[in-house]
Amino acid sequence: MSKLNGTIAHVMRRFTLDKWGGTETVVFNLARELIKSGLDSPIFCTDMFAEPGEELIDGVTVRRFRYCFPWFGLTEDARAKLRLKGGSPLSLSLFFALLRQKNLTLIHTHVGRRLGGIARTVARIRNVPYVIHVHGGKYTVAQEQYDKMVAPVRGKFEWGKLFGLLFGSHRVYADADAVICVGQSEAAEMLRRSPGQNIHYLPNGVHVRRFSEASPALFREAYGLGNRQFVLCVSRIDFQKNQLMLIKAFSEFRKNHPDWELVFIGPVTVEEYHQQMLEEIERLELNEAVRIIPGLRPGDPLLPSACKAADFFVLPSSNEPFGIVILEAWAAGTPVIATRVGGIPGFTADGENILLCEDNNTAMLAEKMEQLSGSPELQQKLAANGFAAVSAGYDWSVIAARLMQIYEEVLK
Repeated sequence: MSKLNGTIAHVMRRFTLDKWGGTETVVFNLARELIKSGLDSPIFCTDMFAEPGEELIDGVTVRRFRYCFPWFGLTEDARAKLRLKGGSPLSLSLFFALLRQKNLTLIHTHVGRRLGGIARTVARIRNVPYVIHVHGGKYTVAQEQYDKMVAPVRGKFEWGKLFGLLFGSHRVYADADAVICVGQSEAAEMLRRSPGQNIHYLPNGVHVRRFSEASPALFREAYGLGNRQFVLCVSRIDFQKNQLMLIKAFSEFRKNHPDWELVFIGPVTVEEYHQQMLEEIERLELNEAVRIIPGLRPGDPLLPSACKAADFFVLPSSNEPFGIVILEAWAAGTPVIATRVGGIPGFTADGENILLCEDNNTAMLAEKMEQLSGSPELQQKLAANGFAAVSAGYDWSVIAARLMQIYEEVLK
């Protein structure tokens, strides 16, 4: 008999419409599918970029709580950088609210460290299981990228370590009833380091019909693109997404395709990197050919329309645990080029439903773009195979059903 009822509480750093990313997309869509199955599925998070309190977003309850970054001597600039990247906040009000949550069946944390420790501690006190979802690459982030992420707190005294010890933050992964990884490479590395632990590979998903049925004219009209051909990249503006490589490759590509444009869509999470992009666009004299659209809210029909309207899609990331935007491009019937990093090779097939290039190889990316633009047959092949793959196994309803099987398993 199923024990899956009551409340599944999701824990994450932040949840706002204006700072939307891949993690928010995953949590929101999973919560919405769980609600359709009759489960209460609220989101507990800090009030970063929002006010504390409760908000209902398309049927999903979001509860936000006061927080702090527990280091002495942080400048306002450092705090701003931590907010954009998520940081490692402490929220005691979130802890007590989760502790008081009625009908709590299971806790699903989408973050480790202190907030993950809070989820672990509440689960122990309430005698319910908890699972942790790895969205950002726990073991697969390059040291150089990790150093950039922690730069705002380097050299500062972390008084929050006391709460980390209290909540058992160092035990969040080891004590979890299940660990869910969005990338196959991450899941394999987890199993290698922790043989015997309950580790699952659960890919991200997409609402296939939303993208397959989108109108390409909507985006073209909104941004005055007319019939011009363009390359699309959807991802937050961040050094991990490596948009600079695409700008440089596009500069080479445009020598033979002077009428093409390059469109970026995504919120700015690292302002210095955004400035580097603008400077590179200026240096390469691409001001008239490159557009940066600072993110579109979830549910905005312009996003699927952009995927549908693009001639092809490029994801040049240096770190990508999964690559949910590839699924969105596939669902829109748009051919894709991406870097061979993180979880991307785990669900794609080079030359069949995608073209893969090596990380930080600008010349190779430019060659792939030239190859794809010059072959309608290859475009059709990649688009058709990509759509077949996403339709067969990546709709959110399918992914949520697999998640509920994991829940059922840990509740036995």
